[in-house]
Amino acid sequence: MKEQLQNIEKEALSAISDCGSIKDLDALRVKYLGKKGELTAILKSMGSLSAEERPAMGQLANSVRQALDEAINAKNAQLKAAELDAKLSAEKIDVTLPGKQSLTGSRHPLNIVLDDLKEIFRGMGYTVVDGPEVEETKYVFDMLLTDEGHPARDEQDTFYITDKTLLRTQTSSIQIRTMLKQAPPIAIISPGRVYRRDTIDATHSPIFHQCEGLVVDKKITFGDLKGTLEIFAKRLYGEDIKLRFRPHHFPYTEPSAEVDLQCFKCHGAGCALCKGEGWIEMLGSGLVHPQVLINCGIDPNEYSGFAFGIGLERIAMMRYNIDDLRLLYENDIRFLSQFR
Repeated sequence: MKEQLQNIEKEALSAISDCGSIKDLDALRVKYLGKKGELTAILKSMGSLSAEERPAMGQLANSVRQALDEAINAKNAQLKAAELDAKLSAEKIDVTLPGKQSLTGSRHPLNIVLDDLKEIFRGMGYTVVDGPEVEETKYVFDMLLTDEGHPARDEQDTFYITDKTLLRTQTSSIQIRTMLKQAPPIAIISPGRVYRRDTIDATHSPIFHQCEGLVVDKKITFGDLKGTLEIFAKRLYGEDIKLRFRPHHFPYTEPSAEVDLQCFKCHGAGCALCKGEGWIEMLGSGLVHPQVLINCGIDPNEYSGFAFGIGLERIAMMRYNIDDLRLLYENDIRFLSQFR
């Protein structure tokens, strides 16, 4: 047994010394010192020795175990140190190299335009109001005098969920909801997404954004509407900008007008941006129809008002000279990075 212990010690110490990884070292620990290890097996057989032999063999076995433990622990520390050195060497940083610039995001051009609109109208005393995108036909059409049979209510133009619910085609529904729950004076803008059955191309999308405005108070005239829109346009495009009002028809305003913006590129001379006309269509507007006020419980003999609606995409495209609406929705970082 003495010879067996000495052979195990010699063989194990040599294997430990040559070991090249912590995983292999753990395997050697199990092989020699584990529950079924070679040294453990010899210790279990000591019961067959005589009483005179046991003390000496026990002392030798403990000495071998201690030697193996110390050798394994020392080798483990050595391997861990070597592993750490290798990791530090592989991951070291050359502080003399230039730093890597982190890419940062930027506001989307539609959000830039929307924030500017909010700032302009809040400066004139308006409140920003939100409302549901899934709406009732009552608020989108009926109370706005857009009766059955009107082209806007056709299924070819509108996303219906049921006969009485739809994805809103305009944010005018928020104006109706506001007039129903709030007595005049009222001065609000209602920006948000709207939905129409349009085929996607350079100037159309089934999802786009509107910002509509509403003012209801005593003695509101078309002059108030004109002055408001002129202030808005000058704040947005500069003091030298000019507006043109053209008669139009909307069911919910009377009188109604389309508003054109003098081309800020050619200043009315005609160019590719304005298609040679010198003017760019900007928005629709008008005085609130008396029947709309009546529908909302407001006396048209005491109060009057004006409303307008503008597409955020149109403002963004005019401001940044964008010639394709799809660029605003494709999330191309090459395009969006221009607006940092």
